[in-house]
Amino acid sequence: MAKKHLVVMIPCFNEEKTITTVIKGIPRDIDGIRKIDVLVVDDGSTDKSAKAAKKAKAKVFRHSKNEGLGFTFKDGIRQALLMGADFIVNIDGDLQFNPRDIPKIVAPLVKGEADMVTASRFAEGLAKNVPSVKRFGNRAFTWLISKLTRQHFTDTQCGFRGYSWEAAVRMNLFGKFTYTQEVFLDLVNKGMKIVEVPIKVRYFKGRKSVISRSLSNYAIQTLTIILTTFRDFRPLLFFGLPGIFIFSVGFLLGLGSLGYWLILQRTTPVRMYLFTGIFLITFGFLMIILALIADMFKKIRMTQEELLYKMKRNLYEKK
Repeated sequence: MAKKHLVVMIPCFNEEKTITTVIKGIPRDIDGIRKIDVLVVDDGSTDKSAKAAKKAKAKVFRHSKNEGLGFTFKDGIRQALLMGADFIVNIDGDLQFNPRDIPKIVAPLVKGEADMVTASRFAEGLAKNVPSVKRFGNRAFTWLISKLTRQHFTDTQCGFRGYSWEAAVRMNLFGKFTYTQEVFLDLVNKGMKIVEVPIKVRYFKGRKSVISRSLSNYAIQTLTIILTTFRDFRPLLFFGLPGIFIFSVGFLLGLGSLGYWLILQRTTPVRMYLFTGIFLITFGFLMIILALIADMFKKIRMTQEELLYKMKRNLYEKK
């Protein structure tokens, strides 16, 4: 099998103190890889991160202002493909992950065992020093993603990942705030195989997140991305299930009120239940109709995504 070209992508925001160490720590000899390039995507850093990355011999793609991690990731994937990457590994620039672990991420890609490989900090209890609040949040979102994808994952928030060329080209992401959970939903729904690899992580006391200033804001933004992505891929379930439930409740209220009138020949005191039932029946019926319409648009979107995939394939194959 011919050896492949690997691009190691490092999203960066004010990582001047660590970016050089990360770049220099990237292995230059990996089984199955003939060429390794380093791409730093500087998301409008206000320090000398870009200068330090260039000095360390990395290619730098820079935003003039801070755009957000999701936007930065999409730009990085696009630039890596334009560089001719067969595989792309994304790693943070803050030294939480050891760049020497990159071969562990690359191995399943080289062997053709996965389309995406993600590091898991919790698969074997390796992340023992994770703050309790973050641990709880990770478990909650990982549980949700596992349920929505009908697969079992142990860590869906980790940014240390590897992607095959096919997975990178097929990805279509819309979240500007972050990308980690959206990638799972997008690739699983497109039939891509995702594999987890246990990796150790370091946490630094007092370090503030570059994604969000508060955990509550992160949770709201992330949950919004997850729900909108799930809505687009599973509209019948997203709209139809609540619609059927609301319709059923309204039907039972209406049926009970009708039975009360037939037996006692009066509507007091159940008149309000009757009106509520009629409203819920109407609202539930409209949601079911919306589910059918949304499912129709989903099929149109799938056709558009397939056309977009073929266009991107032609573009990047030439590169």
